[in-house]
Amino acid sequence: MTEDDIYRTSTQYRLWSFTPESLASLRSTTNSLAADRVRAAIKRLRQSQCIGTDASIAGGNGGESEPVEQVQEQNVVDCLSVEEEKKLVGYYCSRAMELADFCDFPTNVKATAVQYLKRFYLSNSPMTYHPKEMMPSAIFLATKTENHYTSLKTFVSKLPKTTAEDVVAPEFLLTQGLRFTFDVRHPQRGLEGGFMELLALATGKSQTAASFDKTPIQLQEDMMKIGPAKGAKTAIKTVGDLKVRIQSAHGRAKDVLKTSALLTDAYFLYTPAQIWLSTLLLVDEPLALFYLDVKVPTQSSMKPKLVSTLRACAEVLQFSAFMSPSWEELKELTRIDKKLYECRNPEKIDLVGINKAQKREGDGKDEDGVDAKIVKKRKLEREKGMKEAEAVFGQPIGP
Repeated sequence: MTEDDIYRTSTQYRLWSFTPESLASLRSTTNSLAADRVRAAIKRLRQSQCIGTDASIAGGNGGESEPVEQVQEQNVVDCLSVEEEKKLVGYYCSRAMELADFCDFPTNVKATAVQYLKRFYLSNSPMTYHPKEMMPSAIFLATKTENHYTSLKTFVSKLPKTTAEDVVAPEFLLTQGLRFTFDVRHPQRGLEGGFMELLALATGKSQTAASFDKTPIQLQEDMMKIGPAKGAKTAIKTVGDLKVRIQSAHGRAKDVLKTSALLTDAYFLYTPAQIWLSTLLLVDEPLALFYLDVKVPTQSSMKPKLVSTLRACAEVLQFSAFMSPSWEELKELTRIDKKLYECRNPEKIDLVGINKAQKREGDGKDEDGVDAKIVKKRKLEREKGMKEAEAVFGQPIGP
């Protein structure tokens, strides 16, 4: 089984990989459904308010109130567009990165938290759940899934005007939106492996395939002859110069992976290997193309398609959404946030209250205080797990 085959079995590939068209369609569908639900919820709220007003007037001076239909016509709900939702989510993803840095969390926690937010808002709308409320929960969940232990008390102590309930209340909603899949494959590890291979090539100590017709020393000599990187001021003359060039490309590629790769749609559209190779292509194209020549035979029919894919990914990575928003972008975000205030689903605003209400619902429990539906679900999951285990280890031994 190749590494590509292993990746294709991951939940990231099966559930969170899209074409540009399917990704746009999913966001459009989510926005449309959320807008319909928001309008229906606001309509119910306004109708209940009108009924309450009618009752108070009838019990008072007997005056007449405006019909419900007339009130609805006067208050048309202007919902967010797909593009406005995308901008808002992108902004709060960048704020999540800043919060993770403030809490001194490692890069993998920060990167995973951002991907949790981006994945959640593929099937949920900011009109239903505000990103500002989901952000702390996504970061705290990432500390657990990335094995970076942080107590809830410690985490909350770093967040102003935030309680433990504010962090915990949205957690189940978040895991539902993630479809209970927490694995995120990041490109950083691939970049580190590529960096070590490039250094080995530069020092003439690389291990080439048996089918490759050049020795490590010959590859080193070829590497010394590659063209300069864009913007380079000095030519490569020594092995030391070559190592400096590789280290510089490595550092700049890491910066791209920490910003643009997280804030754009790269994780949804490309594999981790494609992403890190694209960052190398972006920061030092001659070096990246030389590396591809070593790894992929020139005569391979796959190579032109691979280079084309990497260039397309590099184009995506050149845009860093709201990492450092300009004054015009901040003004636009302020307008969107004000618009969101008028079109939020009123039934989903108080997440802490909703969470408490769900905990208070204890009807339908058995003698041990466990919901009968939960007991049945656990039984089905246990039976499914046993069947999957049998499939993994093959048929039972015996006649």
